[in-house]
Amino acid sequence: MDWLGPLSLTLLIVGAVFALMAVGWRNRLRRQAAVPAPPAVPADPGPELYRTEGQYVATTTAGDWLDRIAVHGLGVRSEAVVTVHPDGILLARRGAPDVYVPRSDLTGVRLESGMTGKFVEKNGLVVLSWRLNGEGVDTGFRTRHATDKAQLLAAVAALTPATPPSNDSPTDLEGRNFK
Repeated sequence: MDWLGPLSLTLLIVGAVFALMAVGWRNRLRRQAAVPAPPAVPADPGPELYRTEGQYVATTTAGDWLDRIAVHGLGVRSEAVVTVHPDGILLARRGAPDVYVPRSDLTGVRLESGMTGKFVEKNGLVVLSWRLNGEGVDTGFRTRHATDKAQLLAAVAALTPATPPSNDSPTDLEGRNFK
């Protein structure tokens, strides 16, 4: 019976931590209430140019890899299938709303080592930069197989607006510039 005191204290602390996390998430949702929903997935997105499986990591404010966007399910990590189409990119997520990025909103693609809550090897995440109702956001995706990363990067880069490469532009695995 000497263990009841420490056990009760541990359960109380764990419960308090979870309660504080729930309050923080609720407050984040309230602060981000004005963030618009992503565009609806078109009934026919067109022919598939590329498809791969992996994990949707999160969508964050552009340039701030810790500022997760929680509203509209954009902050929920989930298994996903990414399909690249001539008019946009579809992230079909399991257990969360799908995310569609129209080609006209796509601003760039790059490789990163991590973003809010997910850190991997160097250049392990494919990050799509796009505009959500005019505001810049970044969406991270981790391919299931490392060999798919370069192909996804190339397929998305083919849809992005052409910009001249610079020394600080992100590059793919072969050193080609994508931005």
